[in-house]
Amino acid sequence: MPMEKTWVRGADGLYKYYEVYDTIGSGGFGKVKLGRHLLTGEKVAIKIMSKKDLGADLPRVKLEIEAMMNLCHQHICRLYQVIETSTQIFMIMEYCPGGELFDYIISKDRLSEEETRVFFRQIVSALAYVHSQGYAHRDLKPENLLIDADHNLKLIDFGLCAKPVGGLGCELHTCCGSPVYAAPELLQGKPYIGSEADVWSLGVLLYALLCGYLPFDDDNAMVLYKKITAGRYDNPSWLSPGSVLLLNQMLQVDPKKRLTVPQMLDHPWVMKDYNTPVEWHTRQTLGHIDEDCITEMAVNMKRSRESTAALVNEWRYDHTTATYLLLLSKKQRGKPVRLYMRAVYRVACSPGFQSQEAIHYADDEDAVIVGSLDFCNEYIDDCPWDSVAHHTPPRVRGRTEKTTYDTKFLSPSVPSRNGHSPTPEKRHTPAQRKANDKTSEDKENIARQEKDVEIFALPLPLTPVSNKKQPRSTKNVLTPPNKNVNGHKPKAATPKDGGTASKEPHKKKTAELKEICDIEIMALSPERRSRSLDMAGTDSGKKKRGGKVFGSLERGLDKMITMLTPNKKRALRDGPRKIKAQYNVTLTNQTNPVQVLNQILAILPERHVDFKQKGYTLKCRTWDDFGKVTMVFELEVCMLQRLEVVGVRRQRVKGDAWVYKKLVESILTSSAI
Repeated sequence: MPMEKTWVRGADGLYKYYEVYDTIGSGGFGKVKLGRHLLTGEKVAIKIMSKKDLGADLPRVKLEIEAMMNLCHQHICRLYQVIETSTQIFMIMEYCPGGELFDYIISKDRLSEEETRVFFRQIVSALAYVHSQGYAHRDLKPENLLIDADHNLKLIDFGLCAKPVGGLGCELHTCCGSPVYAAPELLQGKPYIGSEADVWSLGVLLYALLCGYLPFDDDNAMVLYKKITAGRYDNPSWLSPGSVLLLNQMLQVDPKKRLTVPQMLDHPWVMKDYNTPVEWHTRQTLGHIDEDCITEMAVNMKRSRESTAALVNEWRYDHTTATYLLLLSKKQRGKPVRLYMRAVYRVACSPGFQSQEAIHYADDEDAVIVGSLDFCNEYIDDCPWDSVAHHTPPRVRGRTEKTTYDTKFLSPSVPSRNGHSPTPEKRHTPAQRKANDKTSEDKENIARQEKDVEIFALPLPLTPVSNKKQPRSTKNVLTPPNKNVNGHKPKAATPKDGGTASKEPHKKKTAELKEICDIEIMALSPERRSRSLDMAGTDSGKKKRGGKVFGSLERGLDKMITMLTPNKKRALRDGPRKIKAQYNVTLTNQTNPVQVLNQILAILPERHVDFKQKGYTLKCRTWDDFGKVTMVFELEVCMLQRLEVVGVRRQRVKGDAWVYKKLVESILTSSAI
């Protein structure tokens, strides 16, 4: 099957089926962002590459995609979907929340022999499988091994892999990979065997796990090459005899004397405490089709199980493939095999849905998080509302019945008696539509308004422009607008009986204002104002007499929300984040986060590090003499939840891993943390 036929054309495939969040990685290829598959609710990693930036490396990306389509192993990062546009390529892959193995090594300084053996067996398992499929990885290093949720390793980045036409035993000539992990024959420009070069790189990786630093390292490239070609390195005193022997067998300058991958499978050091060879055969065969996943997909796609299974069996790595593999992943983790597209419509359009805020909703114990309404709006035009209307809404955790979706919200409503823009019938009670009736009904409106304001946490709308000259009330009440619901100016009340009678008109004005505010808040909350008013309130296409009033209120409310929303977020960032202890968090002996932050800020200029501060997070960069960015990383001062001590979270985004390690250690040490 030609490569191009397996790719989904157009960016709609990305934003229609995935939500895209923050950047979690970067490199010469582009960026990796965290995403969420809307249909299953599963997190994914989205590798975004620009064709223009790739240039001559575009064939290398196609080789990487082809390799990941063909390789399916428990210790290789899973490819779910490939989307191609005229300018970009998106690779949807398995998300590994544990981050890079390199960061884990830094957090531990060095790993114990027992923990190293666990990881090493997994790497050997993946490498043996890759070689059995005719590929050489050629870029083995801790940065290309990720830790998943179960603390298992996943091999990534097949951009430099090679698959010789004549088999893996054929010689290669391209010198590629990281110099500190490169075999001597590559640096000497000699023809080499890909599997033999991988064994050398694996030996350097094993040394880094056991020692916490590289066997061959120098700032001068020529000195580094001489060390590698000579094969001389130091064995620290803490290494066991078995570890020294295995490293010596793998780091042989002569590739013919080097240990092979099949010999590593049952090596005495590898089998210690296990007594069994490494299991390298895949446990994730693509030939087997899970019936539960097929049944769920068939119901969602309104197809027969047979046709759905046939569609999945094509393995086109489109959205069908992604949905099946993500459903299978949920089942393997013991989660219910369910799809939630209709639930996404309901929650996205519900009055309680908050834009840019995660909402948990679930059946039983399976929780799905849905993000911004902007992405959900992509579905509204194509949504089968007739089928949605008969679908039982999911239970919403922590929310009232008010947030449950109602199809009446989508139907055109009849203009009200006072001629104003129609509002959905379910948004307010009949008492709210009769603001000029009894005082008891006004009180009910006020109580309802106070409740709604508490639920939505939105500011009340600004008064119209014509009312700016009127003095504001000094009491703890809002001044009503200069027009009531019917468009007439309110009459001024004459104080009587010591001011007792004057409270009644004021209360009536307040009730009228609160009714308007209630309508506007319900109809124009930030998560719905972009579409809900058009769909529910202007379907008739006729101008309403109260359009100007509601238009001004809408604009005023939008401005108020725009002004106040950043302040809300800023208020939440007054203190550092409280997080769980993680391997990429350096603990301090201090309890004052501001003091720790100031110490880091003082040392960064001395290390020639540029930074941008956002609360307690520092986005740092270093530059070379030619103005090129060489390193990008983050430092965040945070609080540990249980220990109640200050920590510094570090994350490398771009640049050489070992240079980053030295720089960050220097910053934290000099900051007296």
